[in-house]
Amino acid sequence: MTLSDLGERVGRAPSQLSLLENGKREPKLSLLTSLASALGVSIEELLSKQPPSRRAQLEISVEEAQRDSLYQGLNLPHLKVGKRVPNDVLEHIVGLYDELKRRHAKPTATPEEARRANADLRRQMRERGNYFENIESAATETLEAVNYTAGPLSQGQILAIATHHGFSLKYVQDLPRSVRSLTDHVNRRIYLKRETTLGMHSPRTILLQTLGHVILGHDQPKDFGDFLRQRVEANYFAAAVLIPESTAVTYLQEAKKARDLSVEDLRDVYSVSYEMAAHRFTNLAHRHLDLVCHFIRNDETGIIYKAYENDGLVFPTDDTGAIEGQRMCRQWSGRQVFQSPDRYSIYYQYTDKPNGTHWCVAHVDPSRERNFAITLGVPYKESRWFRGRETTNRTKSNCPNGECCVRPPAELASRWEGNVWPSARAHSHVLSALPSGTFPGVDEHDVYTFLEKHSLENHGGE
Repeated sequence: MTLSDLGERVGRAPSQLSLLENGKREPKLSLLTSLASALGVSIEELLSKQPPSRRAQLEISVEEAQRDSLYQGLNLPHLKVGKRVPNDVLEHIVGLYDELKRRHAKPTATPEEARRANADLRRQMRERGNYFENIESAATETLEAVNYTAGPLSQGQILAIATHHGFSLKYVQDLPRSVRSLTDHVNRRIYLKRETTLGMHSPRTILLQTLGHVILGHDQPKDFGDFLRQRVEANYFAAAVLIPESTAVTYLQEAKKARDLSVEDLRDVYSVSYEMAAHRFTNLAHRHLDLVCHFIRNDETGIIYKAYENDGLVFPTDDTGAIEGQRMCRQWSGRQVFQSPDRYSIYYQYTDKPNGTHWCVAHVDPSRERNFAITLGVPYKESRWFRGRETTNRTKSNCPNGECCVRPPAELASRWEGNVWPSARAHSHVLSALPSGTFPGVDEHDVYTFLEKHSLENHGGE
């Protein structure tokens, strides 16, 4: 039946029906009734989103695909789907179009796009004091399900959390190098590599981060910004389980009352890494302790890898507003700690800055690859609540304009300028394009091969 034929039956022009057919106009109930009668169906069938048959679904999908600008960019002639076009041809077209969309939607990002997405995410974290109420609730419900009461979470309780959510664990040695864990939703199994890594990437932390994606209802990332948000939320969930709000807040409030707040004590009480304890402090400080603060993770050269602030600290930034990849002032505690006689001890410092003085505590977290400094800082007036406030270490920073640390002293500059040719070491994490993929940097070939191998092993090689 053509639009002209249908138009005659319902007393409407074909052009009007075309607008309805293309979704550009909403029909009135009276017209819907006439259309249903003319087509020999009920109004309910006419309004149903479910196609009446697979053939009809394919015809609709092919037509919708050809309207998409992504498809039109292929400059192919319009395909009129007649009765003689076989179903398998339509299946092929729809399948190719879906793959075209999937590849186009992969969250590949240039360094500039990645830094911009990260800057946006950091702004959102600052606006809410880095406190995520929905994730705290999810962590609390998870802990209640395994009867947690107080103290460090036991290995048995962590395994019980996985079991509670319907997953079993399998430790393997051949986990693909591009992943820290792998979740098989078909067989409800989580694969981990058995290793003794400490800190933010210990097996129990990785397991809780993995479960966080499931418990928080994450879907495949739509773009790189979504990918970053999910990682932040999963990391937050793991920390909220390992350092529970219900017990940590009471502990921190008592420590503040005694003017003895310390990151190292929080680390020791819950048996977590220094970095996790410091970052977790930023989650709870504003909401429960009425404190503003900042957090930085940097390497020995001063390159910032991770940062957060809601206390007015002015970071060095690029044109996108991103902090990551920038070099912090050499007068800040995160760099001064590396000059300390005992760089692996807790280091306290006051730093006078253009917009005020900050008190900071810094600690070098050693790793197999390189050392990173973790800094937690607060404005001068808040230092009275912290252990280490009596330190005599003090520096002055004029950054972010760089007068105090970027430019060398005039005497040295006059002696050496023009007589030096340094060979720079490029920071690949800042300069190179980020890997493509639904989950950037993950080798899907390795992942699927791994899952196929272990799936066959667990089914007796069938």
